[in-house]
Amino acid sequence: MTLIVLYLSTFIIFMCLDYFGLSYLIKPVFEKDIGPLLLDQFRIGPAVLFYAFYIGVLLWFVSWPAISQDKGLLWVLGNAALIGAMGYGTYEFTSLAVMKDWTWSMTLTDFAWGTCLTATAATAGVWITRLAT
Repeated sequence: MTLIVLYLSTFIIFMCLDYFGLSYLIKPVFEKDIGPLLLDQFRIGPAVLFYAFYIGVLLWFVSWPAISQDKGLLWVLGNAALIGAMGYGTYEFTSLAVMKDWTWSMTLTDFAWGTCLTATAATAGVWITRLAT
């Protein structure tokens, strides 16, 4: 039951925050530089696959060890930020290296957002799980 609460709380928080971030932080920056390449409506299937896998990895390396080994929330925040920086950094810096119209503004905005988003969702998920179980 603890693992289910942990996964669902982290997943829901991540998705809700990312909806806000994608809509109001990321989209305006990306529209400025690569607007014609963006879809009018995002594809839900690939998004759900990414979220499901990413949250699973986050729980494996950060959230579940925090629960099972009684690690503090600052430990969760820091380690989740590292996972976020690695995940989002891989995408953004690779895109900057190989895509003709990719910009530093896009890279740094999404890199910072992904790092903060991952850290916040993981920390909140662990906190909620500890309260609920």
